[in-house]
Amino acid sequence: MLLDVNHLGFAAAFCTTGAFIPQVLMVWRQRGAPGISSGMYLIFILGVALWLFYGLALKSWPVVIANAITLVLASCVLGMKWYFARRLHA
Repeated sequence: MLLDVNHLGFAAAFCTTGAFIPQVLMVWRQRGAPGISSGMYLIFILGVALWLFYGLALKSWPVVIANAITLVLASCVLGMKWYFARRLHA
């Protein structure tokens, strides 16, 4: 096979995980994210954590690495949303 299936996984992981970087930067620059749903991000973070544990159980490094990074990025978005909202209302 010309393309190892793990390379395909890493390419997909790079795209889907990297997609969160503009969101993190936007929330940081705007110092807020009133249009972002906390509920959606909480459920998403739970799902990503479950995918991370799934990847660890399978020892699938593309799944583990992508979901570990996505977990950090999504948590940053939610954390900044809550932090900036609290500072705005303090």
